[in-house]
Amino acid sequence: MKMKKILTTALTVSLVGISLAACNSKGSDEGSSSPSASSPSSSASASSAAPEQSKEFRFALVEPPTLDPSLLKDAQSIIVDYGLFEGLTRLSADGEPQPAVAEKWDISEDGKTYTFHLRKDMKWSNGDPVTAHDFEFAWKRTLAKDTASDYAYFLFYLENGEEYNAGNATADQVGVKALDDYTLEAKLTKATPYFISLVAHNSYYPENQKVVEAKPDWASEADTIVTNGPFLLKKWEHNSNIVMEKNPNYYDKDKVHFTKVSVSLLEEDSTIYNLYQTDKIDWIGAQAGSIPSDHIPQMLKDGTAKVEPIAGTYYYEFNTTKKPFSNIKIRKAFSMAINRQAIIDNVTKGHQQPAFALVPPKIAGVDGKKFRELYPDNGFFTENVDEAKKLLAEGLQEEGLSKMPEFTLLYNTNEGHKAIAEAIADMWRKNLGVQVKVTNQEWGTFLNTRSAQQYDVARAGWGADFNHAINFTYDLIHSKSGNNDGKYSNAQVDKLLDDSLNAASEKDRLDKIAQAEKIAMADEMAELPIYYYTAVTTLKPGFTGVQSDYAGNLYWVFGDKQ
Repeated sequence: MKMKKILTTALTVSLVGISLAACNSKGSDEGSSSPSASSPSSSASASSAAPEQSKEFRFALVEPPTLDPSLLKDAQSIIVDYGLFEGLTRLSADGEPQPAVAEKWDISEDGKTYTFHLRKDMKWSNGDPVTAHDFEFAWKRTLAKDTASDYAYFLFYLENGEEYNAGNATADQVGVKALDDYTLEAKLTKATPYFISLVAHNSYYPENQKVVEAKPDWASEADTIVTNGPFLLKKWEHNSNIVMEKNPNYYDKDKVHFTKVSVSLLEEDSTIYNLYQTDKIDWIGAQAGSIPSDHIPQMLKDGTAKVEPIAGTYYYEFNTTKKPFSNIKIRKAFSMAINRQAIIDNVTKGHQQPAFALVPPKIAGVDGKKFRELYPDNGFFTENVDEAKKLLAEGLQEEGLSKMPEFTLLYNTNEGHKAIAEAIADMWRKNLGVQVKVTNQEWGTFLNTRSAQQYDVARAGWGADFNHAINFTYDLIHSKSGNNDGKYSNAQVDKLLDDSLNAASEKDRLDKIAQAEKIAMADEMAELPIYYYTAVTTLKPGFTGVQSDYAGNLYWVFGDKQ
């Protein structure tokens, strides 16, 4: 998922590990069935007998561009929708899939057909029952070309999903069908062992058809949105605040402890930090604000903040559709001309690791090893100013230019992003002798600008949607991905990534992914990697169960306050 903050978008095991976990917890893949979700807490009768204690959790985000599950593409919106919606499964903080709307599921012997059995005690916030038809409608809506979902490709796993998105098949031909009100069948084009984790993603959330069709912007206001999750959206004052309250009709309400969640909608980290210092919010970090970099060293030293690596990469996006950044040598020159460790030491100060590729060290590999252990990024390229100058001169000559034209480096409004952009722009000026203008846009506008390729170079961040290297490669460098905002395209890279989905073994799958990444990054510098994220977080005393998840997003829904 697109990540906003600089210091903070699942599975925790490899593809094979996921398959084994499915066998252990849900029977074997051959005609297996999952167990029912855990029974309600033993304290349910006691909690229903006495008035519930008021417990509030407060944090800050920027204004979410949308809360429509089919249109979500950024961590800010997704953090809110974690509380408002529930998919067939839900991921734990460690990224492990757990039963949610689906109590159990069966998997065919060939691994291509999933039959989900839905619980019958779930209601929409308007009182309607949540049914299999809501999933069938939502999945097809996400895929529909007119919806223009950036995550439509996440549903290309379904039979005829890609064809329907391209206008070459009908909705009825898509491999999802409500067999009855509480049974959903999904037919896949190929066996996909991580599908149980994919259906936890927002692109697979259910949607109430009559609500969506009655008002296209149904998810833009508190009084029109209809949800099915642990919390209800009670107030949304745009660019001011969001208030959510515990859903009394949520099937697992005894596991939901916060009665109220208040979200301040703010851009600047300094303002968020001041709110924290004056006890007006309870948390900073993991996409929900960032601790200003000047305060990080002392807070880590005195233990009021903690830092941990996460599955995310901070990088700059080249607009490869626009000269001169359509030239590989020029892209390489700009990547080789910056000092990543200096940025970490002097600007971000969050113990990040310099990045020379896309897949971060936190992402799983195979045989108990991480992906980057198996395929190190230390052979991709080196920082070398002299070589960068040479490549820039050669690239400009190839483009018929005598010098590099002035260009713009775009970032979304944030003090941390500004500091990084100014530091990198200064390195480019000094090391390459180029003219660069640094400018910013607010979050929603920035996302739209990038999606429309109306930029030269722009900051970007990607956090894992699930714990596999395909999520950092197909999503960012495959020509069909809706999240490939630089529009990098290479037929060999596409083929390797496509072939990886049909690989005979997990090792073969990762080999193909690694080959694709190396072509895109070492050979063609599709993106400009800067560092692998860490999450620097701070939390007021008295809270439990609130944390950064493995992908670097605030995990708050099932937290508690003592």
